[in-house]
Amino acid sequence: MANLEVEFCGVRFKNPMIVASIEPTNSPAQIKSCIDAGAAGTVVKTLGDVKQMTVLTDNSRYAILNDRGDVIKGKVPRNFTFYSRSGYSTTYYKDWVPYLKDLHAYAEERGAHVIGSVGSKDIKGWIDIARTIEDCGIRMVELNFGCPHPALIPGVTGGSLIGQDPQLAAEITRQVVEALDIPVIVKLTPDQSRPLQLAKSCMEAGASAVTATNRHTGFAIDIDTAEPRIGGTAGIGGPWVKPLTLRWVHEIYSKLGIPITGSNGIFDARDAVEFLMAGARLMQIGSVLMIKGIKWLPKVIEGLSQFMDSHGYPDVESMIGVASRKAAGSYQDLFQRPRHHATIEADSCQNPSCDICIQMCFYEAMSQGEGQVKLHLKNCIGCELCYNVCPFDAVRIVPTSEEQLRAGYFKPPEEGFIHDFHHAD
Repeated sequence: MANLEVEFCGVRFKNPMIVASIEPTNSPAQIKSCIDAGAAGTVVKTLGDVKQMTVLTDNSRYAILNDRGDVIKGKVPRNFTFYSRSGYSTTYYKDWVPYLKDLHAYAEERGAHVIGSVGSKDIKGWIDIARTIEDCGIRMVELNFGCPHPALIPGVTGGSLIGQDPQLAAEITRQVVEALDIPVIVKLTPDQSRPLQLAKSCMEAGASAVTATNRHTGFAIDIDTAEPRIGGTAGIGGPWVKPLTLRWVHEIYSKLGIPITGSNGIFDARDAVEFLMAGARLMQIGSVLMIKGIKWLPKVIEGLSQFMDSHGYPDVESMIGVASRKAAGSYQDLFQRPRHHATIEADSCQNPSCDICIQMCFYEAMSQGEGQVKLHLKNCIGCELCYNVCPFDAVRIVPTSEEQLRAGYFKPPEEGFIHDFHHAD
């Protein structure tokens, strides 16, 4: 059986699944339920001193949407959109002290950890709240520079507004790190074009890890009523956003090497595997628990274990970053890799009744022959579009040998191709 343990910022976690700072971690009872369900950790719903963000939580709204943008009524499909508005914890941070002490002991007895989350309106608040969390015995804290909602509250500078300002984020991080003796995690916002720069600034300021990422800010519409869903803009995430999130996990892992918790896009174990292979060491699961229940968590953990066993991964460490390390670092690198071309499996192909691959080949590498697809391999660039659209699994993409290249299979001219990438201005 695969070993699910993983080290993160000097702390051992029994598996890489922790529950994100979200409604299931807004009360001590629910946090204990998450731990009982097998979570290796839970991030407490953000503790803060911004009254408006508490009021916002008391006025939370949700719209769970399908791929048409309609509200889902009943069973939620895999590719749902979670559109919602919520704030920080409904309990004042100082009132959490006895609960945090109890939760820390409860988690430790069960081989799990509680992680604090901080959100404030000024640097003094960031420090005071973080210190309060540390004093309760909590072993690490996350600075919420990703929450999209403070941007919509007049006069409040917090959340994603800080996460879009590398200098301000670094200064807050530096002062909190100097005030604490436990690891500090910075939660990034995707509502910007510079998450990598923000992560680098905070790392240089002393952050031990980053969370990539919080949710985007979105705008959803009910076209039948011509009204915005839940009244206006809101946070948006779900499994559909996973490739966008993984881009930043990959970039941060490859270019900075700082430990990462991956968040925003996890539905089941397959998604968890992708986050690990992109470079995350822990995954923060959240939205899916709100529509499937906390009982969904053990299924994700068990699914991860089964995947590792079936694919020969002895431990989590052997998976972390495995895909990122294989990724091309640049187009120059990509273009120098071996060429490929398409072939057709005659026994599976349903031509002439089906000609979808011919319709979708915009490089004139396929045409209609006498009852079969005719290949023009001098034109086939190996783009894989035909492979993706074939409904009968009749297309294969195979390596192009040097002999085939010499025989006239497609090969880009050296001049104006790799050469220009070497000598680009």
